[in-house]
Amino acid sequence: MSDKKILGRDARRYTLATERAYGADTHSYLPELCDQLKTKKIDRRDFLRQAALLGMTTTTAYAMANVLTGETPIKEAMAATPKAGGALKVSMRVQEMTDPASFDWVEKSNVARFLVEHLTRTRADNVTVPYLAKSWEASDDLKTWVFHLKEGVKWSNGDDFTSADVAHTVNRWLDPATGSSNLGLFGAMVEEGADGKKRGIANAVEVVDSHTIKFNLKQAALAMPENFYNYPTAIVHKGFGGDYEADLSKNPIGTGPCELADFSIGERAILKKRAGDYHDGAFHLDEIQYFDHGEDTNAWIAALASQQVDMVYRVPNDAIETVKRLPFVDIHEATTAQTAVMRFRVTEKPFDDPRVRQAIAACMDHQEILDKAFKGLGQVAENHHVCPIHPDYAALPPLKRDIAKAKKLLADAGYPDGITVEIANGDTEGSWMTDACAIFKSQAEAAGITININKMPANQYWEVWDKAPWGYTAWTHRPLGTMVLGLAYRKGVPWNEAAYDNPKFDAALDDAEGTLDVNERKKKMAVCEKLIQDDAIIPQPFWRSVFKATNKKVKGFKTHPTLYHQFQDVWLDS
Repeated sequence: MSDKKILGRDARRYTLATERAYGADTHSYLPELCDQLKTKKIDRRDFLRQAALLGMTTTTAYAMANVLTGETPIKEAMAATPKAGGALKVSMRVQEMTDPASFDWVEKSNVARFLVEHLTRTRADNVTVPYLAKSWEASDDLKTWVFHLKEGVKWSNGDDFTSADVAHTVNRWLDPATGSSNLGLFGAMVEEGADGKKRGIANAVEVVDSHTIKFNLKQAALAMPENFYNYPTAIVHKGFGGDYEADLSKNPIGTGPCELADFSIGERAILKKRAGDYHDGAFHLDEIQYFDHGEDTNAWIAALASQQVDMVYRVPNDAIETVKRLPFVDIHEATTAQTAVMRFRVTEKPFDDPRVRQAIAACMDHQEILDKAFKGLGQVAENHHVCPIHPDYAALPPLKRDIAKAKKLLADAGYPDGITVEIANGDTEGSWMTDACAIFKSQAEAAGITININKMPANQYWEVWDKAPWGYTAWTHRPLGTMVLGLAYRKGVPWNEAAYDNPKFDAALDDAEGTLDVNERKKKMAVCEKLIQDDAIIPQPFWRSVFKATNKKVKGFKTHPTLYHQFQDVWLDS
């Protein structure tokens, strides 16, 4: 018998065992996925992630991976027994917290995520697991997804959590009047109306029964479970925006472990543990206390050093060495797809000419900017916003600085004597952003390109981030490249700050999103990446590592690459 047949037989055996054990239909692609792991066409992490997406329980996925590879990863040392109680004090900006569907900052969601919760949770290891949903399954063509919800979950006002809440929430996302960025994320449920606005397709959301909900898509989409754990995708009560004003800070009705005890924008947010059992297991902390120490990063570090707080949301890269010298502090590093893009708005002169954009991009020495502006704490980017840590990343030929090419492109565009342009920047993630602009300014001078840096306050930048002809915008980590591309570069979606409109790109992204085979999906992502790179809409210097710091008494904490606060396992050893 051939190895291929043996592998196929084994994969089918493991799949059938899963069906018998869990009483759920398994996806027809799982035998092929097993074969790919066994023959080392994919790695263990890709297998775990994709098996979980297709509805396999995490426990079963890990067990199957062990059997197929013949390897059992070394388990972490047993942690100490968690202690219940105590207040975790965190330095983080406390921003307005009205409608979760329109959240535009992770910090907003970090306060809210202990009140309102998500259908799924993407862990720090990039594997997505059930949360308010207890399981899900996809049709073979990935156009129909059925989510089974946990039973017995109560809203803080005493109501039962049901499919009606999920339907209400998702339909709000798909309504252009809500203004949610989720219109870009859930492109498979969205179409363009006669008025040119994106909106949900008919029957996109179908309530099957009180705890079963179905999503009917116009095209295949693999990442539905992952999409449900983006920071604007918390599930709100069915009365939100109707019976209750669409303001979570005023109507903090949720399914989470905490209630909102005190909230003041720019000052503090105090969360207290709700009475009763929590649906996701033990929640050890009695309180989570957020304190806003403003934009001055020195104040964040001072609060940590004086032990006024137990954790800071983020350690600026220029403060890492200072924090390392604090004997009672642990530094946590995460390799991420956090970045900032020098994006052009392609409808604005002179950036409506692709030759001008290509000329400016050709001047960039990515490594020099990373080394000088961010102390080398990351990796160079490739001007297409898909990171090497994304499982759907495809490697393209390395970019090289080319001044001769830049001069010729400028001349062809009608600027033989050079050009003067302006980039808007608000240092929204730190002073390294101005440093990066200054280094790029120097690099571009050799091609006759003068870059003026319009430095403005962070709040002012966020007023023009999607309007300035050229701007330097920070983007947070997402677990998939397709998620970023859908949010930022599809035609007409709310966060398309570049005003990019390329039907070939939209079609290529649709194709990639619906491809199960990991290696085939990477080939299709290469098409998306190359289109963005060739159209030169986002000179992108680097990807950056992120750092958090906690007092050593904080136990069970893991840094999430998106800086999401997942405190379900956190406890204090006082």
